[in-house]
Amino acid sequence: MSALWLGIVLSAAGCFALKIAGLSVPERVLAHPLTVRVSDLIPVALLGALIAVQVFADDSRVVVDARLAALGVAALLLWLRVPFLPMVALAALTAAGLRAL
Repeated sequence: MSALWLGIVLSAAGCFALKIAGLSVPERVLAHPLTVRVSDLIPVALLGALIAVQVFADDSRVVVDARLAALGVAALLLWLRVPFLPMVALAALTAAGLRAL
């Protein structure tokens, strides 16, 4: 068996083991208030990390460019409660306009 296939099989086994481990957690642990609060905050933290990486990272460097301005426009429009599609369109137009300059 080649190293590639060994890596694939081990990755699949690890994913299966994590799935089984998650399913075997007792209900009393899942119902604990701290667990509920943390599980509510995990998606927000992951989304924030994803946004930070996509806006500020270029390979292994930190950059400030049109993406940051587009994020600022999107944040302002979100604060003003503008619907999602116009917000995305205006943020994209901001980034495109700044890159065209």
